[in-house]
Amino acid sequence: MTKKLELTWYGKEKEIRVEPRILIENRELSNIKYDENTENILIHGDNLLALKALEKKYSSKIKCIYIDPPYNTGSALEHYDDNLEHSIWLDLMRPRLVILKKLLKTDGAIAIQIGDDEMAYLKVLMDEIFGRNNCFGQVAVRMSHSAGMKRKSADKRLIKNTEYILFYFKEELPKITPIYEISMEYPVNYYHYVEQWPTGNNYGKYTSLIKHLKEKFPKEFDLYDLKLNNKSIGELFRKSEIVKKFIIDNKKSIIRTDTNVPNIDSENKPKDKEFFKYETEERDYYIGINSNGNYYQIYSLEEKIRQVDSIDENGNIKKIDAVTNLLGDWWDDFYRDMSRVDVEGGVKMKTSKKPERLIYRILTLLTEKNDIILDSFLGSGTTTAVAHKMERKWIGIEMGEHAYNLSKPRMDNVINGDTTGISKIANWQGGGGYRFYELAPTLINEDEFGEPIINKEYSAEMLASAVALHEGYTYHPSDELFWKQSKGNEKSFLFVTTRFIDQNYLAKIKETMQDDEF
Repeated sequence: MTKKLELTWYGKEKEIRVEPRILIENRELSNIKYDENTENILIHGDNLLALKALEKKYSSKIKCIYIDPPYNTGSALEHYDDNLEHSIWLDLMRPRLVILKKLLKTDGAIAIQIGDDEMAYLKVLMDEIFGRNNCFGQVAVRMSHSAGMKRKSADKRLIKNTEYILFYFKEELPKITPIYEISMEYPVNYYHYVEQWPTGNNYGKYTSLIKHLKEKFPKEFDLYDLKLNNKSIGELFRKSEIVKKFIIDNKKSIIRTDTNVPNIDSENKPKDKEFFKYETEERDYYIGINSNGNYYQIYSLEEKIRQVDSIDENGNIKKIDAVTNLLGDWWDDFYRDMSRVDVEGGVKMKTSKKPERLIYRILTLLTEKNDIILDSFLGSGTTTAVAHKMERKWIGIEMGEHAYNLSKPRMDNVINGDTTGISKIANWQGGGGYRFYELAPTLINEDEFGEPIINKEYSAEMLASAVALHEGYTYHPSDELFWKQSKGNEKSFLFVTTRFIDQNYLAKIKETMQDDEF
């Protein structure tokens, strides 16, 4: 037997059998007043059973899955039993992850947010299920700052400010939309002001950007120096609105130099005091050589200046031109959102509620309009709220009473034009709809003698649908022929009925069948 690297725990070898359940729409709780043809669904019930119910219809259909499962921290959370022993937690996660993988499209991706208590275990488990090479990112997210009650334990352990998001794809790496963040953090000596943009081999004369600005705005710079108590010029550069405005206004004339030079042929190497344009697929470089004989590249800051969303301390959003950096795997801009997250969506969840802007970033990275988004640990409904505002289709699964008092009210608020969260960014005005489903009870009960018996709660229609699901058929009653009740393929059908069947009844069905149908 070929051995493989895997995570083992007590009880892993025990097979977990999941009974397929049908989903029954609760039409009183569905919200379709603006969209009767909506494909969005909100499911109340255990997510393992619900995922199994979705498996037939949605296999390889989901573009992106985001889940925020219980972190197993030992904290007394209001909405989840979050104090499970490691092996129980892994038993809870593994079968759900197996089905979630089946639901993903070939180029679908899953993002799982987790704390440090189970992050290492989850990473190994995900490597086993999805494949280690299919991990395309592990993001550290700053979710809080060291204040309040957290400071009390500072002498016992490091304060927790960070959570993690693991990104995996199913089979093919999905298209990733680059995200740019505002950045004025480069050392000032990397920026230069060019009085004349170089042409040909003439680089021209340039002066230090800060020196130029000091000469141009002497009074303003003296004032900023005073405000900053003569802090470093880098601090001045990062905080001065004068510097920022000057960069934006002169973006074609501000250059950055870098010693990281692409490979160039020896024939094309520039001579002393010369530089030339070097074309690549990513950008056109100007390659030069300094007095020490070292090569360097020069490029305009114009390509780094983009219009981005700027969020002030009060949560107001406006688009501004700014020097930007490509977003990497350290997201440190969400801890301020946590002070405002309580009001988002019009529902309150004391713990574990995530800011809409975080989900907005993930869906921007990995999805496009009309893609199907799934969250099987929906909680307060953040994922479905963001997906709805971004014009994605969605499926949300939540257990317990908070499916009624958190998830549903929030989605109703979104449909009615909720103005919190990402509504300004997404220009959300309201609309859309969803259907609310409940999991059916178990199909088979036991009678007083311990013998299996059909659950009396099942109607004839529910029974036909449940049997079809159990047998791997798609329940879709035909208006043309009653016995084409459930379909396996174009020639295979399943018929379930509660009426008495005799030979004459079967003969009538046979008369309407084609020779290759069965």
